[in-house]
This record gives sequence, C-alpha cells and structure tokens, in this order.
Amino acid sequence: MLGGMIGLGGAEFRLPLLIGLFGFAALSAVILNKAMSLVVVLTALPARLSTVSAGELSAHWAVAANLLAGSLLGAWAGATWVLRMRTATLYRVLAALMVLMAAALVLTHATPLGAFALPGAVRIGVGIAAGFGIGVVAATMGVAGGELLIPTIVLLYSIDIKTAGSLSLLVSLPTMLVAFARYSQDASFVVLRQNLPFTANMVAGSVTGALLGGLLLGAIPDLVLIPVLAVILLISAIKLSRHTE
Repeated sequence: MLGGMIGLGGAEFRLPLLIGLFGFAALSAVILNKAMSLVVVLTALPARLSTVSAGELSAHWAVAANLLAGSLLGAWAGATWVLRMRTATLYRVLAALMVLMAAALVLTHATPLGAFALPGAVRIGVGIAAGFGIGVVAATMGVAGGELLIPTIVLLYSIDIKTAGSLSLLVSLPTMLVAFARYSQDASFVVLRQNLPFTANMVAGSVTGALLGGLLLGAIPDLVLIPVLAVILLISAIKLSRHTE
C-alpha cells in the first residue's frame, strides 16, 4: 500500500521485512523479492495502460530500447555478482542501496525534475550506462527499479512523469526476467520452491496493497508522505547493515 500511494510496487519496503520480520537470509530474500516484484509488475502493467495508452508508449520505443540496451546486461551482471557475494557483504550492499532508494524517492517526488540538454549520441551513451546501473541495482535488491528508472527517463528524455511511470514498467519487466533467469540457475533458487505458499500469500497482499494504495494516491500530501517513507528506508538500511549472518 505504501508503494501504491507513490506509484511504485513497494518491493523496497518488502525486502527488509523478508529479512527482519520473516527471517530469510539476504540471498533468499532477494530471490523471493524478485519473484514477487515480477508478479506485481505484470499486474500493474495492464492497469497503467488504461491511463497511458499503448499508442502513447509506442511513440517512445527508442527510449525503452536505449535503457534496455544497458539494463539487460546490468541485470545479468548484478545477479551474478550477488550469487558470488559473501552474505555479510550482501547485507551491507543492500543497506547502501536502501539509502540510494531513499534519496531517489525524495528526488523524484519532492523536487521538481528538469531535463538535461544532451546531444543525441551522448544521450544514448548515458542512457545505456544508466540502464546498466539500474539493472544492477534492480537485480541486487530484487526490485523493479522504478524508483531509479522514472527520474532517469524524465531527466534524460524530457518525458512527463506520468508517461515515465508506464515506460519504466516496460523496461522493468524484461530486465527482471533476465535477473530471474540468472537466479534460477543457482541452487539458492530452491528457496522459492520451498516457500511457494508464503510467496503466493505475500504476492496477494502486495498486489492488493498496491491497488489500494493507488486508490489513496494523493490522500496524504507528498510533503508528509515522502519524508516518512524515506525515514522508513533509512531505518531499514541501518538494521540491514547490522546483520552478519
């Protein structure tokens, strides 16, 4: 519901709960979070198409292609990196990324976003690099990456934030599938098969909450909601940084 109230899926808030409340180890939590995020994005995409038409999105196909050129590689690289990482290191990395998400949240929702005036060739190169970085972050945390994709699309391509939200889903979906495929090749992926009932229950809650949060969009002023959510992420980062096992 928290994610839905700001137009996101809520995976960044789900991850610390999987670790701190439900007791999953870092890698298991990332894999479960990725699976849940994938279902939430698949559910959200048709809903977004009702507000931003497929025709409007197709006009920006080059933007999605530019970002995907980097994000697909980043997702594979990020998942590979996580699978090779020590557990204690992964906790610290996740904590640092929580701080990054808090900063991106404030940037996207609490400050006016302009656009960078970049030459076409430079914009393509920056888009690929940004997509790669976003793909790495999304794979590492098991999130869709909308928190980073939306401001990137607005700043690089001068697209309004509403359309950027829908474009971010189009970029997120194949990016998540690549990371999911990489995780499925590792023995740690068994955690998903061992916890299917739990995963299904939490997916149901996530989808319901995201839809409910969408209905409550604007009910709480951003000047109140965004700082509260940023503080939640920062507290989660502190807790994650203290995990050692």
